[in-house]
Amino acid sequence: MIGDVEKMLAVGLIWGATNAAMRRGALLWDQSLKSTPTSGNPTHKLHQKLLNTLSTWLTLLVFWQYSLPFLINLSASATFFAMLSEAPISLAVPVTNATTFAATAVFGILLGEEIRVAYALLGTGFIVLGVWLCIT
Repeated sequence: MIGDVEKMLAVGLIWGATNAAMRRGALLWDQSLKSTPTSGNPTHKLHQKLLNTLSTWLTLLVFWQYSLPFLINLSASATFFAMLSEAPISLAVPVTNATTFAATAVFGILLGEEIRVAYALLGTGFIVLGVWLCIT
């Protein structure tokens, strides 16, 4: 069971780190979209709007600051589902989700997001205590 808990913690850390990195990548992508000039000829045709939406999503996926953390996050998701075949779901979900929440806060701070650090650290402390209670 200890090996399973280590895997759960690793997946939670990866998810948390990539959540913060994807947020930063999405913000950078949004800034690059705002700095790109748009055409002054808006069309109201449904297929044109659909193509514009698809084009916007595709440019997000090729924006490496977003897509690389996204692919790593998906890999951790695959690992999590594989792990569920061996570990009890009543342990895997709380441990992984709590670790993800805490890691997202910590990595957000490390990436320079404006966070109330005292509250984030207090919440992270409670999460660590809760995970410890789950695994003991």
